[in-house]
Amino acid sequence: MRVFDFDGTIYDGESLFDLYLFSAKYNPKVLRYIAPVLRYAIKYKLGRATFDQMEYGVGKLCHGYLSELAESLEFEELVNAFWDQNMERIKPWYEPREDDVILTASFDITVGEACRRLGAQHLVSSTIDGNTLNVNYLNFNTNKLKRFRELYGDNVRVDEFYTDSRFDQPMIDMARRAYMVKGNKIHQVK
Repeated sequence: MRVFDFDGTIYDGESLFDLYLFSAKYNPKVLRYIAPVLRYAIKYKLGRATFDQMEYGVGKLCHGYLSELAESLEFEELVNAFWDQNMERIKPWYEPREDDVILTASFDITVGEACRRLGAQHLVSSTIDGNTLNVNYLNFNTNKLKRFRELYGDNVRVDEFYTDSRFDQPMIDMARRAYMVKGNKIHQVK
């Protein structure tokens, strides 16, 4: 089994941030969410926010953002328009296989469409309740390994794992071989 992080690994950029900027042309009011999101991200990266604080903040902001967007358009329409323009940002070295698993902190309602277009059938991601617009699960940091094991079992064999971040160290540790991706350059780290 091959497992891939999505943002920065097979997608050139951060898809949630790119989608956020893309959505602002449909509803400029969503721009008010950029500063709080960046503040939470910076605090977490600097070790000044706990995972629980990050989870709470992202959940609250995500709900507000999606609620604001829902007033002006269907989110599914937005996601389709976004991927119509951004599928070219899938890095050329990635050639999907039927049993690949995409393991990402991004949300199912966004990355799920990219996976469908790629033919990748297995997605482990953050999830949002489509009815309430609340975050059900934030698949970030140690939650990635936890959720992956819940879905595939404790004895699953990961032959190859690809990422762009040391935040994925638990997955690197579990894989037989691991690769760090920087741009289109891939080097084996395990």
